[in-house]
Amino acid sequence: MAASGSKKEASISTGVDQDDLTIPVIDFSAFLYGGEEAKKTTASAMLHAFRTSGFLYLSNSGIPPSTVSTIFNQSAKFFSRPTEQKDSLGWDRPESNRGYVTFGREKVTDSADPEEIRRLRETNPDYKETMEIGREGVEGMPNQWPDKFDEEGKEFTSIMKTFFDTCKDLHVEVMRAIALGLGYADSFFDEYTVVGDNTLRLLHYPPVLKSVFAENPNAVRAGPHSDYGSITLLFQDDIGGLEVKSPKGTWVRATPIKDTIVINAGDLLARWSNDTIKSTNHRVVQPPYESDSDMYPRRYSVAYFCNPDFDKFIEALPGTYKAETDKKYKGINSGEYLAMRLAATY
Repeated sequence: MAASGSKKEASISTGVDQDDLTIPVIDFSAFLYGGEEAKKTTASAMLHAFRTSGFLYLSNSGIPPSTVSTIFNQSAKFFSRPTEQKDSLGWDRPESNRGYVTFGREKVTDSADPEEIRRLRETNPDYKETMEIGREGVEGMPNQWPDKFDEEGKEFTSIMKTFFDTCKDLHVEVMRAIALGLGYADSFFDEYTVVGDNTLRLLHYPPVLKSVFAENPNAVRAGPHSDYGSITLLFQDDIGGLEVKSPKGTWVRATPIKDTIVINAGDLLARWSNDTIKSTNHRVVQPPYESDSDMYPRRYSVAYFCNPDFDKFIEALPGTYKAETDKKYKGINSGEYLAMRLAATY
């Protein structure tokens, strides 16, 4: 990430404040380029958000808006490809978690019961299709690139490979902020983010008849769930539809804020922190959209799911417990945990 010519001051404002759910907007340039006090203030604000709502908006992340715009354009081109092309790049197994996922195959939910997930998939499928991209060079787990089809496929492949690494760099920096907020050296998590066992997910929610939601109150574009890994970087378009569950049990809209990234903590980070950090349920529903059309518009988003490297062992962090009996979870291998969670979802 490029250096800045002058030091930045910490800047925190409020993005969402409803039903005891507060999601701040935090200027990350103060952490990247500020002095020690600005870095500490920013890190503390980020940790506080992860401990309370589990969510924050990050501005001035170091990823230019023009880059994000390019990614959304490339994503739209990919999803407009013929069905047979996309299906030939199909997702195959949880251990790999790479490739195209057609409508209705995945059912995100907060349930861990395979039978319940199967029932939900059949009765209320998620109205979305996705493309899953993992890190390059993993033996036996190649990414399913469209570069074999045409020049546009080659361009898509090159751009997404670069963006994957760009997001990996931001993952490292956010984990450094979390480390500093926890009172560790900012390099504490560096050993867990060396190779970047993360997933770049492109999402397309197609247009849906308004009657689908009117006739079925349980219909959603993506069901209520928490994320599985450490943190998620979410890039939204301006359509909206993301909702976060409040402490009061209500669903609160995380309205898109221009040139920000929504970042939320996942289940593995909550587990790692001995539940001092919250992994909060969220979902995607029909957008707040008023028109005479009988359709809700299509929506695109891009999620970058961040995990500790898959060979790392995850157990309660120092300072989150006093005695061994205070640890809420047994230690677990990062890769095995993620594969287990994905296997229940598909």
